[in-house]
Amino acid sequence: MEEIFNVADLTSEFTVAEIMLVLALGFVLSAFIGWIYKITHRGTSYTQSFVFTLVLNGMVVALVMLIIGSSIARAFSLVGALSIIRFRNAVKETRDVGFIFFTMAIGMAVGTKFYLLAVIGTIAISLVILLMTRYNWYAREMSSHILHIQVHNGAPFETLFDRTLAKYASSSELISVDSIQGGTMTELTYSISLKKSSQVQEFLKEMGDLNSHNKITLIAGYNGADL
Repeated sequence: MEEIFNVADLTSEFTVAEIMLVLALGFVLSAFIGWIYKITHRGTSYTQSFVFTLVLNGMVVALVMLIIGSSIARAFSLVGALSIIRFRNAVKETRDVGFIFFTMAIGMAVGTKFYLLAVIGTIAISLVILLMTRYNWYAREMSSHILHIQVHNGAPFETLFDRTLAKYASSSELISVDSIQGGTMTELTYSISLKKSSQVQEFLKEMGDLNSHNKITLIAGYNGADL
């Protein structure tokens, strides 16, 4: 009877203690990665459910690797079983894909019992992420913006804003002209790069004075935001 209920010997490949260690370490390291993702995230696409998924992803991959072990047959069986899964939600940021692979790699290391490799890899890659975020690596010095301006029909918009744009923007390009409000107004859309982000208020004030204070919308840093 004792042999039947001896859970430590349910498998000849690993014990209950090893399973608990793999799951616990997978959880701790994946949770740490989730925390790194949270404190380094920028933009508006942050969701709590994605961080939950990162943690679960690390634990599940660790468990899968434990199941596979050194068996090629199990590996092919799992590939066939997992191939039926379809993901319908598109990943909004390429950075998110990197974190998914991060947790997968750590889960694989834990599941194959390379515990030290998993811990060192988590710490080292997390430090790199923190450094890149802290010092804003690869950021462009000039901020790109989208500018929407509504003008009355008949206004000489081709030259109306040229002097102000040359004063505050290092580059500007008119990318669309649309008729709005039943044809009584025209909306201009510019792509611009401001010389100094601290001059936004002065820039909008001068543009408003030229535009008889009709609606002006500046989408700041659109290349770094989630639109």
